Amino acid sequence: MDEDRPVLTQITENVLVRQSDFCRTNTVIVRGDAGVLLIDPGIHGYELAALADELIEHGDTVTVGFSTHPHWDHLLWHARLGSATRYGTARCAATAQAKLDVGREMATQTAQDVSLDLFGAIVALAPGTEYIPWDGPRVRIVEHQAHAPGHAALLIEDDRVLVAGDMVSDVLIPMLDLRGGHHPVQDYLDGLRRLEDVASHADLVMPGHGSVGSGDELRGRIEQDRAYVVALQAGDDPVDARVGPGATYGRDWLPAVHARQVRDLAARMAADPRIGFGEQHRNI
Repeated sequence: MDEDRPVLTQITENVLVRQSDFCRTNTVIVRGDAGVLLIDPGIHGYELAALADELIEHGDTVTVGFSTHPHWDHLLWHARLGSATRYGTARCAATAQAKLDVGREMATQTAQDVSLDLFGAIVALAPGTEYIPWDGPRVRIVEHQAHAPGHAALLIEDDRVLVAGDMVSDVLIPMLDLRGGHHPVQDYLDGLRRLEDVASHADLVMPGHGSVGSGDELRGRIEQDRAYVVALQAGDDPVDARVGPGATYGRDWLPAVHARQVRDLAARMAADPRIGFGEQHRNI
Protein backbone atom coordinates (compact mmCIF):
# COMPACT_ATOMS: atom_id res chain seq x y z
CA MET A 1 0.00 0.00 0.00
CA ASP A 2 1.21 3.51 -0.79
CA GLU A 3 0.87 4.72 2.78
CA ASP A 4 3.18 1.94 3.93
CA ARG A 5 5.88 2.44 1.32
CA PRO A 6 9.26 3.86 2.38
CA VAL A 7 9.52 7.59 1.88
CA LEU A 8 12.40 10.01 1.67
CA THR A 9 13.18 11.76 4.93
CA GLN A 10 15.33 14.88 4.96
CA ILE A 11 17.99 14.80 7.69
CA THR A 12 20.11 17.82 6.67
CA GLU A 13 19.88 20.59 4.09
CA ASN A 14 21.23 18.38 1.28
CA VAL A 15 20.83 14.81 2.55
CA LEU A 16 17.76 12.56 2.47
CA VAL A 17 17.39 8.92 3.48
CA ARG A 18 14.96 6.13 2.71
CA GLN A 19 14.77 2.76 4.45
CA SER A 20 13.75 -0.59 2.98
CA ASP A 21 11.85 -3.18 4.97
CA PHE A 22 14.60 -5.62 3.99
CA CYS A 23 17.09 -5.70 6.82
CA ARG A 24 16.49 -1.97 7.45
CA THR A 25 18.63 -1.15 4.42
CA ASN A 26 19.24 2.57 3.92
CA THR A 27 19.35 4.52 0.69
CA VAL A 28 20.99 7.95 0.86
CA ILE A 29 20.43 10.86 -1.51
CA VAL A 30 22.62 13.97 -1.67
CA ARG A 31 21.22 16.96 -3.53
CA GLY A 32 23.47 19.04 -5.77
CA ASP A 33 22.84 21.97 -8.09
CA ALA A 34 22.34 19.84 -11.20
CA GLY A 35 20.88 16.67 -9.71
CA VAL A 36 21.34 14.12 -6.96
CA LEU A 37 23.89 11.55 -5.89
CA LEU A 38 22.18 8.23 -5.14
CA ILE A 39 24.04 5.94 -2.72
CA ASP A 40 23.07 2.25 -2.36
CA PRO A 41 19.64 2.65 -3.98
CA GLY A 42 17.69 -0.18 -2.42
CA ILE A 43 16.38 -3.66 -2.62
CA HIS A 44 12.99 -4.66 -4.00
CA GLY A 45 11.88 -3.67 -7.48
CA TYR A 46 8.72 -1.94 -6.27
CA GLU A 47 10.83 0.08 -3.81
CA LEU A 48 13.20 1.19 -6.55
CA ALA A 49 10.28 2.17 -8.78
CA ALA A 50 8.67 4.08 -5.91
CA LEU A 51 11.98 5.83 -5.26
CA ALA A 52 12.09 6.91 -8.89
CA ASP A 53 8.53 8.23 -8.57
CA GLU A 54 9.38 10.17 -5.45
CA LEU A 55 12.47 11.72 -6.99
CA ILE A 56 10.40 12.82 -9.99
CA GLU A 57 7.82 14.31 -7.63
CA HIS A 58 10.58 16.31 -5.95
CA GLY A 59 11.96 17.41 -9.32
CA ASP A 60 15.21 15.51 -8.76
CA THR A 61 17.28 13.74 -11.41
CA VAL A 62 19.93 11.17 -10.55
CA THR A 63 23.22 12.38 -12.01
CA VAL A 64 25.63 10.06 -10.13
CA GLY A 65 25.32 6.76 -8.29
CA PHE A 66 27.64 5.11 -5.79
CA SER A 67 27.88 1.64 -4.27
CA THR A 68 29.63 1.53 -0.91
CA HIS A 69 30.73 -2.08 -1.41
CA PRO A 70 30.28 -5.06 -3.73
CA HIS A 71 27.63 -7.08 -1.87
CA TRP A 72 24.51 -7.80 -3.90
CA ASP A 73 22.14 -5.62 -1.87
CA HIS A 74 24.25 -2.55 -2.72
CA LEU A 75 24.51 -3.19 -6.46
CA LEU A 76 20.87 -2.93 -7.56
CA TRP A 77 19.38 -0.36 -9.90
CA HIS A 78 16.19 0.40 -11.81
CA ALA A 79 15.89 1.68 -15.37
CA ARG A 80 13.57 4.46 -14.21
CA LEU A 81 16.39 5.87 -12.07
CA GLY A 82 18.14 6.77 -15.31
CA SER A 83 21.51 6.09 -16.87
CA ALA A 84 23.76 7.96 -14.46
CA THR A 85 27.31 6.70 -13.99
CA ARG A 86 27.45 4.50 -10.90
CA TYR A 87 30.80 4.57 -9.17
CA GLY A 88 32.59 2.39 -6.65
CA THR A 89 36.18 2.10 -5.56
CA ALA A 90 38.48 0.19 -7.90
CA ARG A 91 38.45 -2.89 -5.66
CA CYS A 92 34.69 -2.68 -5.22
CA ALA A 93 34.10 -2.56 -8.96
CA ALA A 94 36.56 -5.40 -9.66
CA THR A 95 35.03 -7.60 -6.98
CA ALA A 96 31.49 -6.88 -8.14
CA GLN A 97 32.43 -7.87 -11.69
CA ALA A 98 34.28 -11.02 -10.60
CA LYS A 99 31.31 -12.17 -8.51
CA LEU A 100 28.54 -10.91 -10.76
CA ASP A 101 26.88 -14.30 -11.23
CA VAL A 102 26.93 -15.04 -7.51
CA GLY A 103 25.48 -11.63 -6.76
CA ARG A 104 22.75 -12.04 -9.35
CA GLU A 105 21.78 -15.39 -7.86
CA MET A 106 21.59 -13.97 -4.35
CA ALA A 107 19.50 -11.03 -5.56
CA THR A 108 17.16 -13.40 -7.39
CA GLN A 109 16.66 -15.47 -4.26
CA THR A 110 16.03 -12.51 -1.96
CA ALA A 111 14.87 -9.35 -3.72
CA GLN A 112 11.28 -9.17 -4.95
CA ASP A 113 10.16 -7.95 -8.37
CA VAL A 114 13.65 -6.82 -9.28
CA SER A 115 15.24 -6.50 -12.71
CA LEU A 116 18.87 -7.55 -12.95
CA ASP A 117 19.54 -5.93 -16.33
CA LEU A 118 21.53 -3.14 -14.65
CA PHE A 119 22.82 -5.13 -11.72
CA GLY A 120 26.41 -4.43 -10.72
CA ALA A 121 27.18 -1.94 -13.50
CA ILE A 122 29.78 -0.16 -11.39
CA VAL A 123 32.47 2.11 -12.84
CA ALA A 124 35.80 1.94 -11.02
CA LEU A 125 37.21 5.15 -9.65
CA ALA A 126 40.96 5.54 -10.01
CA PRO A 127 42.80 4.23 -6.94
CA GLY A 128 43.34 7.01 -4.46
CA THR A 129 40.40 9.11 -5.65
CA GLU A 130 39.58 11.33 -2.69
CA TYR A 131 36.19 12.78 -3.66
CA ILE A 132 33.24 11.61 -5.73
CA PRO A 133 33.44 13.35 -9.13
CA TRP A 134 30.20 15.28 -9.42
CA ASP A 135 28.68 18.78 -9.42
CA GLY A 136 27.46 18.84 -5.84
CA PRO A 137 28.54 19.00 -2.20
CA ARG A 138 31.99 17.58 -1.53
CA VAL A 139 31.72 13.89 -0.67
CA ARG A 140 34.96 12.41 0.65
CA ILE A 141 35.69 8.72 0.04
CA VAL A 142 37.01 6.84 3.07
CA GLU A 143 38.16 3.49 1.69
CA HIS A 144 39.13 0.46 3.75
CA GLN A 145 38.95 -3.34 3.49
CA ALA A 146 36.64 -4.15 6.41
CA HIS A 147 33.50 -6.18 5.65
CA ALA A 148 34.18 -6.35 1.90
CA PRO A 149 36.93 -5.50 -0.60
CA GLY A 150 37.04 -1.83 -1.50
CA HIS A 151 34.43 -0.85 1.08
CA ALA A 152 33.96 2.92 1.23
CA ALA A 153 32.34 5.19 3.75
CA LEU A 154 31.37 8.62 2.44
CA LEU A 155 31.74 11.84 4.41
CA ILE A 156 29.37 14.54 3.13
CA GLU A 157 31.55 17.33 4.41
CA ASP A 158 29.35 20.44 4.51
CA ASP A 159 26.39 18.52 5.93
CA ARG A 160 28.63 16.63 8.37
CA VAL A 161 27.01 13.28 7.58
CA LEU A 162 28.97 10.01 7.45
CA VAL A 163 27.44 7.35 5.22
CA ALA A 164 29.12 4.33 6.77
CA GLY A 165 28.18 1.42 4.52
CA ASP A 166 27.78 -1.87 6.36
CA MET A 167 29.50 -0.85 9.58
CA VAL A 168 28.63 0.88 12.88
CA SER A 169 25.06 -0.40 12.79
CA ASP A 170 22.82 -0.33 15.83
CA VAL A 171 21.10 -3.55 14.74
CA LEU A 172 23.83 -5.66 13.10
CA ILE A 173 27.11 -6.98 14.49
CA PRO A 174 30.38 -6.54 12.58
CA MET A 175 30.47 -9.04 9.74
CA LEU A 176 34.03 -9.85 8.75
CA ASP A 177 35.17 -10.85 5.29
CA LEU A 178 35.96 -14.41 6.31
CA ARG A 179 35.70 -15.86 2.81
CA GLY A 180 37.91 -13.47 0.90
CA GLY A 181 39.95 -11.50 3.39
CA HIS A 182 43.50 -12.61 4.17
CA HIS A 183 43.51 -10.67 7.45
CA PRO A 184 39.82 -10.22 8.26
CA VAL A 185 40.23 -9.16 11.89
CA GLN A 186 42.98 -6.63 11.30
CA ASP A 187 41.20 -5.33 8.20
CA TYR A 188 38.12 -4.67 10.30
CA LEU A 189 40.04 -2.94 13.07
CA ASP A 190 41.81 -0.83 10.45
CA GLY A 191 38.44 0.08 8.95
CA LEU A 192 37.14 1.19 12.33
CA ARG A 193 40.23 3.36 12.72
CA ARG A 194 39.49 5.00 9.36
CA LEU A 195 35.99 5.81 10.56
CA GLU A 196 37.38 7.06 13.86
CA ASP A 197 39.69 9.40 11.93
CA VAL A 198 36.70 11.21 10.39
CA ALA A 199 34.23 10.86 13.28
CA SER A 200 35.00 14.34 14.57
CA HIS A 201 33.79 15.75 11.23
CA ALA A 202 30.37 14.04 11.44
CA ASP A 203 27.31 15.11 13.39
CA LEU A 204 25.23 12.26 11.97
CA VAL A 205 26.01 8.72 10.86
CA MET A 206 23.91 6.66 8.47
CA PRO A 207 24.76 2.93 8.49
CA GLY A 208 23.92 0.66 5.61
CA HIS A 209 21.41 -1.10 7.86
CA GLY A 210 19.80 0.40 10.95
CA SER A 211 19.13 3.81 12.42
CA VAL A 212 20.69 7.21 11.87
CA GLY A 213 22.87 8.14 14.84
CA SER A 214 24.39 11.29 16.29
CA GLY A 215 28.11 12.02 16.38
CA ASP A 216 28.28 10.71 19.94
CA GLU A 217 26.41 7.57 18.89
CA LEU A 218 28.88 7.10 16.03
CA ARG A 219 31.78 7.05 18.47
CA GLY A 220 29.87 4.65 20.73
CA ARG A 221 29.12 2.33 17.83
CA ILE A 222 32.77 2.32 16.79
CA GLU A 223 33.73 1.24 20.31
CA GLN A 224 30.98 -1.41 20.36
CA ASP A 225 32.14 -2.82 17.03
CA ARG A 226 35.77 -2.75 18.15
CA ALA A 227 34.96 -4.64 21.36
CA TYR A 228 33.20 -7.33 19.32
CA VAL A 229 36.11 -7.75 16.90
CA VAL A 230 38.77 -7.69 19.63
CA ALA A 231 36.90 -10.47 21.43
CA LEU A 232 36.95 -12.51 18.22
CA GLN A 233 40.65 -11.82 17.88
CA ALA A 234 41.20 -13.14 21.42
CA GLY A 235 39.34 -16.33 20.58
CA ASP A 236 36.36 -15.43 22.73
CA ASP A 237 32.64 -15.49 22.00
CA PRO A 238 31.71 -11.79 22.08
CA VAL A 239 28.82 -10.71 24.25
CA ASP A 240 26.85 -8.20 22.20
CA ALA A 241 23.34 -6.91 22.80
CA ARG A 242 22.65 -6.90 19.05
CA VAL A 243 22.42 -10.71 19.08
CA GLY A 244 20.46 -10.90 22.34
CA PRO A 245 16.88 -12.24 22.38
CA GLY A 246 15.44 -8.75 22.68
CA ALA A 247 17.42 -7.30 19.75
CA THR A 248 15.94 -6.37 16.37
CA TYR A 249 17.15 -9.61 14.75
CA GLY A 250 17.90 -11.46 17.97
CA ARG A 251 15.23 -14.09 17.34
CA ASP A 252 15.78 -14.10 13.62
CA TRP A 253 18.83 -14.93 11.47
CA LEU A 254 21.54 -12.89 13.19
CA PRO A 255 22.43 -15.26 16.06
CA ALA A 256 23.23 -17.98 13.52
CA VAL A 257 25.50 -15.59 11.62
CA HIS A 258 27.20 -14.67 14.88
CA ALA A 259 27.74 -18.32 15.86
CA ARG A 260 29.11 -19.21 12.43
CA GLN A 261 31.46 -16.24 12.50
CA VAL A 262 32.82 -17.18 15.93
CA ARG A 263 33.27 -20.81 14.86
CA ASP A 264 34.82 -20.13 11.45
CA LEU A 265 37.29 -17.52 12.67
CA ALA A 266 38.35 -19.75 15.55
CA ALA A 267 39.02 -22.57 13.09
CA ARG A 268 41.04 -20.32 10.78
CA MET A 269 43.10 -18.93 13.64
CA ALA A 270 43.73 -22.41 15.02
CA ALA A 271 45.18 -23.37 11.65
CA ASP A 272 47.20 -20.13 11.41
CA PRO A 273 47.24 -17.82 14.47
CA ARG A 274 48.54 -14.98 12.28
CA ILE A 275 45.22 -14.83 10.40
CA GLY A 276 43.81 -12.47 13.00
CA PHE A 277 46.54 -9.91 12.45
CA GLY A 278 47.87 -7.83 9.60
CA GLU A 279 51.00 -7.89 7.51
CA GLN A 280 53.04 -6.29 10.29
CA HIS A 281 52.54 -9.45 12.36
CA ARG A 282 53.22 -12.08 9.71
CA ASN A 283 56.81 -12.71 10.81
CA ILE A 284 56.02 -13.21 14.49
